Amino acid sequence: MARILSLAEAVAENVKDGDTVAMEGFTHLIPYAAGHEVIRQGRKDLFLVRMTPDILYDQLIGVGAARGMKFSWGGNPGVGSLHRFRDAVENQWPRPLEIEEHSHAAMANAYEAGAANLPFAMLRGYIGADLPKVDSNIRSITCPFTGEVLAAVSAIRPDVTIIHSQRADRKGNVLLEGIVGVQKEAVLAAKRSIVTVEEIVDELNPPSPNSVVLPTWAVTAVVHVPGGAFPSYAHGYYPRSNAFYIAWDEIARDRETFTAWIKENVLDAKPEDFARHAAKSAKAA
Repeated sequence: MARILSLAEAVAENVKDGDTVAMEGFTHLIPYAAGHEVIRQGRKDLFLVRMTPDILYDQLIGVGAARGMKFSWGGNPGVGSLHRFRDAVENQWPRPLEIEEHSHAAMANAYEAGAANLPFAMLRGYIGADLPKVDSNIRSITCPFTGEVLAAVSAIRPDVTIIHSQRADRKGNVLLEGIVGVQKEAVLAAKRSIVTVEEIVDELNPPSPNSVVLPTWAVTAVVHVPGGAFPSYAHGYYPRSNAFYIAWDEIARDRETFTAWIKENVLDAKPEDFARHAAKSAKAA
């Protein structure tokens, strides 16, 4: 059963040094506030998993919190490279970073396998691709019924999955609306999970088409963090801050500029600041 906690409590109890951590959210509902709390608490040696690592993982990599990352695409959406990610891979700053790259399809199937408590996932993929040449975790398996050779990847089973959503009720049931991505599978595949939410309500409204309800028994901790997905957007609450994504390209290019930004906006900041940032973004829109 989910417990309603503060963000500091949820991270302290559920994210440990050396954990495999998935922070999912596709285009919107990216759990920035929770990621910042992980940085503030000084977590180290994390193996990060995410289908589309963008600015949040650039920040975690840049502060040296990550020892490795499993992913299927990495970049600053609509802008360009992740400079802290590139610096870690190319120059080992602030530390070397192990990388395991996959296709989107493989990552999605691997999360589904983890959610189903299966050891691996199969898919018709990687045909004619070069990734299997550089990723030993992409293998093949022969169907015992047809003889067809399929790609196989190990299931993703995070120690902890962190997501953001719109609402939770006081029992810890969580409602996701809009583009839901692989958040459901990532939570079900994990040993522990943290869900930050825009609101905690007495009852969840009747869900809209394509929405997802995660039952309280599937969630470890629920945290009320209004604006917790900023600068990504939360469907129905506030828009994406495109200006921030553009600004990040310059912030992250230089190590000293990045470090100063992290100190001011993460280490010396609070979860409550996200509500203020999101409100400004909504007003500007």
